[in-house]
Amino acid sequence: MAEASRWHRGGTSKPKLHYRREVEIRTTPQELLLYFIFLINLCILTFGMVNPHMYYLNKVMASLFLDTSVPDEERINFKSIRSITDFWKFMEGPLLEGLYWDSWYNKQQLYNLKNTSRIYYENVLLGVPRVRQLKVRNNTCKVYSSFQSLMSECYDKYTPENEDLSDFGLQHDTEWKYSSHNTNTPWHWGFVGVYRSGGYIFTLSKSKSQTKTKFADLQLNSWITRGTRVVFIDFSLYNANVNLFCIIRLVAEFPATGGIITSWQFYSVKLLRYVSYYDYFIASCEIIFCIFLFVFTTQELKKVNEFRSAYFKSIWNWLELLLLLLCFVAISFYIYCNLQNFIFLGQLLKSTEKYPDFYLLAYWQIYYNNILAVTIFFAWIKIFKFISFNKTMSQLSSTLSRCMKDIVGFAIMFFIIFFAYAQLGFLVFGSQVDDFSTFQNSIFTQFRIVLGDFNFAGIQQANWILGPIYFITFIFFVFFVLLNMFLAIINDTYSEVKADYSIGRRPDFELGKMIKKSYHNALEKLRLKKKKKMAAREIQRAEQMKKWKERLEKKYYSAELQDDYQPVTQQEFRELFLYAVELEKELHYISLKLNQVM
Repeated sequence: MAEASRWHRGGTSKPKLHYRREVEIRTTPQELLLYFIFLINLCILTFGMVNPHMYYLNKVMASLFLDTSVPDEERINFKSIRSITDFWKFMEGPLLEGLYWDSWYNKQQLYNLKNTSRIYYENVLLGVPRVRQLKVRNNTCKVYSSFQSLMSECYDKYTPENEDLSDFGLQHDTEWKYSSHNTNTPWHWGFVGVYRSGGYIFTLSKSKSQTKTKFADLQLNSWITRGTRVVFIDFSLYNANVNLFCIIRLVAEFPATGGIITSWQFYSVKLLRYVSYYDYFIASCEIIFCIFLFVFTTQELKKVNEFRSAYFKSIWNWLELLLLLLCFVAISFYIYCNLQNFIFLGQLLKSTEKYPDFYLLAYWQIYYNNILAVTIFFAWIKIFKFISFNKTMSQLSSTLSRCMKDIVGFAIMFFIIFFAYAQLGFLVFGSQVDDFSTFQNSIFTQFRIVLGDFNFAGIQQANWILGPIYFITFIFFVFFVLLNMFLAIINDTYSEVKADYSIGRRPDFELGKMIKKSYHNALEKLRLKKKKKMAAREIQRAEQMKKWKERLEKKYYSAELQDDYQPVTQQEFRELFLYAVELEKELHYISLKLNQVM
């Protein structure tokens, strides 16, 4: 009656649950094999987008434009620029020499094409480079009344509201006139500000001598003013040997405090996708990837339709949904990048006298590569779903799930102390130590201290009293106390899980047993292994259990023991406990057989 009422209430019967369990056992090896094929295909696809030539191209360009020193002044290169004078020396020296390569090392003509620069003789300079600056207006900040007699000008930090849009200087060329920003171009995130496109722009010439004259004219007429907040130097290269575009951006920021902060971006990307036979092989992997994605999406939709709200109670199902979402986002980026390349690549290469803005194409290509990297990361994580059926992996997953509440409670306590120390370090050392210059830097610096990477001399020099106190107490509480508490939580829970597994409380099936069972079944079907041996083994096991049972009954359930109480020794208790475990296994085996028959 109870069973019947359970059926009428719409619940799931026990035989049905066991049937689903058997189906899961039977289909897991097939899913694992299919998923490994998908994972191999995804690895080929992602590694086909990246190759070591990207690193070497970026490295050689960085060495040329960042590390090359100004002639007769070894201390000045782009990385060490600290003043406007140093900036113009770099523009007229290393930048100019690095951009224009029109002859061989023995002064012979390098190529027949006129006015074509081949950097390091292999990399074609596409079009001409561009220099762009953004400025802020005067009186964008307020001077305190007592200091107004000393200074009448005030230039605040860069924001779109403070940006100067008026013409200045000679006002007869584009570099003195403001050019409106392009809404499609991404903003640049610098050290001291976020900068949009547009500004005061001039493009370099194909001739080295004309460009040098232009630099001298701009320097003479003060193109860089007190209102200047950032200068961008953009140009693009193409190397046909490795089929890579290198988009380079050198940035010089002029903070309101004075001085110059330099940064740079080197993007080596593959915009022409299908050139060699290997590229077409990657294209076939992309098609296979789309087929796999369609199959996996169909499977998940069926599971959602079958289990409804119960589907979302499993962490593995959430991982499946996240992986599918990342795959669809990657495909969207792929389609968008290819459309952008198809539309703009030809237009950018039409005129060799203009600046070709490849930055937008490289920007989205880098995002596509990042999405692929995150996708393949979670694709590898999903393997734990299959190998969690193994005993060792099941112990690890059970340990993490069982101590999750303790870890969450510990994490709250840990981060309260951690952020308190981060704020203390930022307020005490932030004005003098680079590692604590911002609150974010303070947080990451403390993680580095935990790993053993720290600058104690800088902390001590900034504050010789609070510095050592901060360092010693942080190491004591975080490193010696909190981290050891965390390890103790994991260790104790793992010991409990191992103890449970040792007495038989373990999952009903393991992946190794499933594969072994499938292997034996295949051998039986091929008649390579006789069933008589299996039957004889079952009979032998039953006889052994019968003898064990008779011996235990004779020892513990005899007439003499029923009249007089005698204590049970530890060895006898262990034998009884193991006997109970074996009986539990036998009952479970009989239950499975009955469910299969039903």
